[in-house]
Amino acid sequence: MASEFAAAAASCPIFLVKNAETGAFYAGAMFGFKPGENLLSDENDSPPFRPLDQLREGFYVADSDIAIDVANPRFSENDGEPLFDMDGQPAEILRRMQRVLAGLVNGKPETEAFIATLLRLKLVESVDVTLKFDDGERLALQGLYTVSLDALQALDDAEVLELFRKGYLQLIYTMVGSLKQVSTLAHRRNRRLAQV
Repeated sequence: MASEFAAAAASCPIFLVKNAETGAFYAGAMFGFKPGENLLSDENDSPPFRPLDQLREGFYVADSDIAIDVANPRFSENDGEPLFDMDGQPAEILRRMQRVLAGLVNGKPETEAFIATLLRLKLVESVDVTLKFDDGERLALQGLYTVSLDALQALDDAEVLELFRKGYLQLIYTMVGSLKQVSTLAHRRNRRLAQV
């Protein structure tokens, strides 16, 4: 969500990617270079950034209610924290999930409006990321998009003012600045390779 950009950008790159089924763009934070790879997590520390979508794992919004996926390994009938207290009121963990889900529900239209504005102003450009790691492996990542600063500079004053007033200019520069984290992730990956 757009509201998470500042926290994400401090530790990982933010890209736009297309949904494989719909072709619609969405924002995503990159944690690694291969599926399932998380270079932010460390056995000794919790990751510096966890997106709302990851925090809510197993919890869903169903109309105005919260639903859970009982098959998710997060849930157990015998172990862990209860979702409700002795009075039937939401326990702290459930109240936390209410805030997380509210952030997702409220953040989705805001993020979609931001992306729609980028597309309307033709600010989205594809970017290819090619990396070579210390073990000799080469990775070429495709299907990633960012904001073109050249296209941004070519906008007229009224369009730039619109971006500024909506808070989108800050989001754009946060996204573009986060791309510096690609090299940080690559260094983390090389360190892990050296430990094997």
